[in-house]
Amino acid sequence: MAELGELKHMVMSFRVSELQVLLGFAGRNKSGRKHELLAKALHLLKSSCAPSVQMKIKELYRRRFPRKTLGPSDLSLLSLPPGTPPVGSPGPLAPIPPALLAPGPLLGPKREVDIHPPLPQPVHPDVTMKPLPFYEVYGELIRPTTLASTSSQRFEEAHFTFALTPQQVQQILTSREVLPGAKCDYTIQVQLRFCLCETSCPQEDYFPPNLFVKVNGKLCPLPGYLPPTKNGAEPKRPSRPINITPLARLSATVPNTIVVNWSSEFGRNYSLSVYLVRQLTAGTLLQKLRAKGIRNPDHSRALIKEKLTADPDSEVATTSLRVSLMCPLGKMRLTVPCRALTCAHLQSFDAALYLQMNEKKPTWTCPVCDKKAPYESLIIDGLFMEILNSCSDCDEIQFMEDGSWCPMKPKKEASEVCPPPGYGLDGE
Repeated sequence: MAELGELKHMVMSFRVSELQVLLGFAGRNKSGRKHELLAKALHLLKSSCAPSVQMKIKELYRRRFPRKTLGPSDLSLLSLPPGTPPVGSPGPLAPIPPALLAPGPLLGPKREVDIHPPLPQPVHPDVTMKPLPFYEVYGELIRPTTLASTSSQRFEEAHFTFALTPQQVQQILTSREVLPGAKCDYTIQVQLRFCLCETSCPQEDYFPPNLFVKVNGKLCPLPGYLPPTKNGAEPKRPSRPINITPLARLSATVPNTIVVNWSSEFGRNYSLSVYLVRQLTAGTLLQKLRAKGIRNPDHSRALIKEKLTADPDSEVATTSLRVSLMCPLGKMRLTVPCRALTCAHLQSFDAALYLQMNEKKPTWTCPVCDKKAPYESLIIDGLFMEILNSCSDCDEIQFMEDGSWCPMKPKKEASEVCPPPGYGLDGE
């Protein structure tokens, strides 16, 4: 009961942000004014307070009020009446250690700095991670947290803790799949991500230099180094999200620990975050892309007319445009023609093949123009769908100035027509 009272005191001291984090962690509604959030948090504490929730309250309280560990001499001061000198004190009134003072601005003259200042606590900046198409976020286990430098040493170390709720543990366990070769995998995963500590826009994954990660005391495998592009260049790891599920303790009563080692860089900070995610397949993303609908063919016709409009400054007028119905990735006929909204070309690539390739190695680069073609900007071209459905015996078409099109002769037929010179010139 004493611990429950202590936890209640901690919750009562929380701000809106801490209350929202706590309620979100417990799967409760985190909207409302502060007094409403406080009432929800106290009800959560009174009704059913799992060990993971208790640990989260203590973690939030420590971040809210960072203070050094109390020693025996500090604790003895708590039991003394005000103004009573402790045993062995040379003066009539011993100064109260700064760690025992309530947090907040100090009144009166400035106090001396403690000889052993407390280590900087993790800072939660407004960093947001760029969403990953192949992962659906179920929950935030550690929000983006600064990898704070604790010393002037080149190599830094930071410790983090997170806990899983009973519901989250159940979600992970029920997603287990046994793969060929007796390998076990989970479609719902605990995912660790690193990025630059920047708040201007959503951040892509970015590893700190010389990164080492231990989860629950075990070394975490990281992506292998890429071959150096230049002679003498330092090899780099591809920065990707890390699946730490195999190293996690899948229990609601035992917390998980993460120890991160990295090399500090002047003027550059990094951020760490941990999420509960569901891994999606290329087939699932293709279904979602189809569900967005097919883009109206008139958009592509307008683009054709724009490209074939005579340029008054050009001496050569383009009156037609040839486009292939073969995918530049697989060299096979298109089935689901798509391209990115940011692409200026008409040539499409096959959505299914593009998603499969990015599932193995996520580059999200257009195979036609080599510009970025992220999943959220992909569209299925309605005009090409019409062409593919109505023209099954050719691999190339020609667009006219008015937006109309006609099939081009297949290459195989062309090669059959041409054997000897002068043969078959009067017809096909």
